[in-house]
Amino acid sequence: MSILNKTIKETSELLRARKIGVVELTREYIKKIEKDNENINCYITVCEKEALDAAEKAQKLIDEGEASPLCGIPAGIKDNICTEGIRTTCASKMLENFIPPYSATVVEKLLGQGAVVLGKLNMDEFAMGGSSENSIFGPVRNPWDNTRVAGGSSGGSAAAVSANMACFTLGSDTGGSIRQPASFCGVVGLKPTYGLVSRYGLVAFASSLDQIGPLAKDVTDCAIILNAIAGFDPMDSTSVNKEYEDYTQDLEKGVQGIRIGLPKEFFDIGLDDDVKEAVLNAVRQLEALGGKAYEVGLPSIKHSVPAYYIISSSEASANLARYDGIRYGYRSSKARDISELYRLSRGEGFGREVKRRILLGTYALSSGYHDELYKKALKVRRMIFNDFNNAFENCDVIAAPSYPVASFKIGENIQEPLKMYLGDIYTAGVNLAGLPGLVVPCGRDKNGMPIGIQLIGKAFSEKLLLRVGYALEKAVGTFRPGEGN
Repeated sequence: MSILNKTIKETSELLRARKIGVVELTREYIKKIEKDNENINCYITVCEKEALDAAEKAQKLIDEGEASPLCGIPAGIKDNICTEGIRTTCASKMLENFIPPYSATVVEKLLGQGAVVLGKLNMDEFAMGGSSENSIFGPVRNPWDNTRVAGGSSGGSAAAVSANMACFTLGSDTGGSIRQPASFCGVVGLKPTYGLVSRYGLVAFASSLDQIGPLAKDVTDCAIILNAIAGFDPMDSTSVNKEYEDYTQDLEKGVQGIRIGLPKEFFDIGLDDDVKEAVLNAVRQLEALGGKAYEVGLPSIKHSVPAYYIISSSEASANLARYDGIRYGYRSSKARDISELYRLSRGEGFGREVKRRILLGTYALSSGYHDELYKKALKVRRMIFNDFNNAFENCDVIAAPSYPVASFKIGENIQEPLKMYLGDIYTAGVNLAGLPGLVVPCGRDKNGMPIGIQLIGKAFSEKLLLRVGYALEKAVGTFRPGEGN
């Protein structure tokens, strides 16, 4: 097996046994990126010099016996997470040349653990999209079939792991943006509970929904990464100050007696037969291991997509108002006065999908529609939160699809925004309720494309989710990244 195909745990063991050096390992990943990035298009910026410098420092830590589990492990960072001195574009013309003066808390934590940052990963512009086609740098292609999408908005993060162009990556999830691409690319993706992982340094899309999380080759790796990035951060006002947990601790405890909820609303209509069968087969595997499946109800979940798009677009309208062509970001050279500078800079700097959502959000917040749209969406959000709480009285985890279909062809749906929005039906409610969601590969469709099951838990139940995901992974096997190459 290639060194690039190994997990964090396997790679770390090889580094500690001196069977490979960190600099050599980093060079192997850089070679892989140089060879395949033109085909996959998952990297926007590659930081070769910085990565090799970090690799030398990591090797010293290993030699001194002071290495953490992530020391020397090459990683990629979604390009909406700030990296000091390294371009952070959000895949937008608006920030095409923006170099942050500081790093996000999660990046600082990874660097503090000795991880090696290889570069910044492609995505949907400002994380708005479900296919990673809304990028000024071109679409991310799925490593299993480069005519298909990698998912979005963290498509570059999922594709990089799947194509062995990073050992692990960080993404962000506002309405499914870690979980859906993880499913499409056959990797493991975790959207943590809102507040568990600091958002400081994440370029804001919708602040009450955004959450940073890991994408990795297996569940154990996800737990290792979460150990590194979780925790209270005074720089993030929404960060939760709670006792530290070791997320690798209970992975092997099994699922005996674990109650698995199946929301009837998720399996009724609109779900591809291959996806439905793969998810239900995964549940049967968990039952064979001692889990108990029950039907549960989420009656308000049918309203999650409109509520999500009203709330997220309203927050985006406010958050993206700062890009005015004056303080930083793209500035039009055609403007003749200040009013025209605002209009042209934003008109030329933002892509079509971002403009669509800004307009939707501005409309929802406008006089006469605020109560009718935005306030009503907030009420629906509370109803969805209550539905999940009621469901968890009868189950420990909820099993669901992560998207109605497996990966689709590039260009197939990009001109149908409503169709793309409706695909978030299985994921957006989890963000609205602030809950954790874990996607684990569980099968393939008739085209051989990966399918992932989504496991949803109560707030701060990541330990249990990872335990259930680990048991399932052992039963169905991992989808080794690169199998589709």
